[in-house]
Amino acid sequence: MSGPAGAVPDEDTCPSVEMAGLDTLWLYVAGTICNLRCTHCFISCSPDNHSHGMMTLREVRTHLEEAARLGVREYYLTGGEPFMNRELVPILEATLRQGPVTVLTNGLFLDPETCRRLRTIADGSDYSLDLRVSLDGWGPEDHDAIRGPGTFVRCIEGIRNLADQRFIPVITVTEAAAGVGGSEGRSRLLQRLGSLGLPRQRLKVLPLWRIGAEAARWRGYESWERLSREAVTDEGLAALQCGTGRAVTTRGVYVCPILIDEPGARMGEALGKTLRPFGLSYGACHTCYVSGVTCRT
Repeated sequence: MSGPAGAVPDEDTCPSVEMAGLDTLWLYVAGTICNLRCTHCFISCSPDNHSHGMMTLREVRTHLEEAARLGVREYYLTGGEPFMNRELVPILEATLRQGPVTVLTNGLFLDPETCRRLRTIADGSDYSLDLRVSLDGWGPEDHDAIRGPGTFVRCIEGIRNLADQRFIPVITVTEAAAGVGGSEGRSRLLQRLGSLGLPRQRLKVLPLWRIGAEAARWRGYESWERLSREAVTDEGLAALQCGTGRAVTTRGVYVCPILIDEPGARMGEALGKTLRPFGLSYGACHTCYVSGVTCRT
């Protein structure tokens, strides 16, 4: 039987990725706790999913100290929903003292006061603060079916509140809404973003990782959706994020932000002990390689 992310029982046949250097650190500051229960979430985040807990400021500082020694260049704060963490502001300030930060959010907590505070924090840092806001489809008929009733309007309000504070968020869209992945879908999305008054449109389209809630919504990985050593190239492997990044949760350090619910992807407690090759034996690895996707902005 394969694991929740589609692990291959015999890992001797799969390719592996060498660690080129730790450039990127993902901090699951909200764990798997979220205010929404999205039907396509690859780690099934929800209000009652506490498999990975909220990270405290003290925990984050410990990882930041080690990250500085290891030469990390950029940081991502994610979850779950990061703005549910009551220590997010001091966590954000501490992380911005070390490098550029991107916060991934569903946009529902981006009220005017929060966005003003984010602008103050950004203006007080030598590094850039970026926000990625999740949007699925072109309107409530798409977005709300995936993320819940009323979420599209609130997300759009959050994006506009960011724009009012001179932020140009990256709008992240998955292929869960029909037609998003094609050129026509992208054009429609860019037009939609332009209608929001954003001075510049920044769009990131992500594939679907068929694990977690997405596996139940549509399907899991098929047996053929695996990587073999014969099917990869050195250039393709070098482009994968697992060669330059790691993800941290309250349960340890994982190879990447996609596989935090896969026991075999947990690489240790401390960052310095996890800088070793990783075997690409999961269906999710197939998605990353074939689609050419990177979780980085």
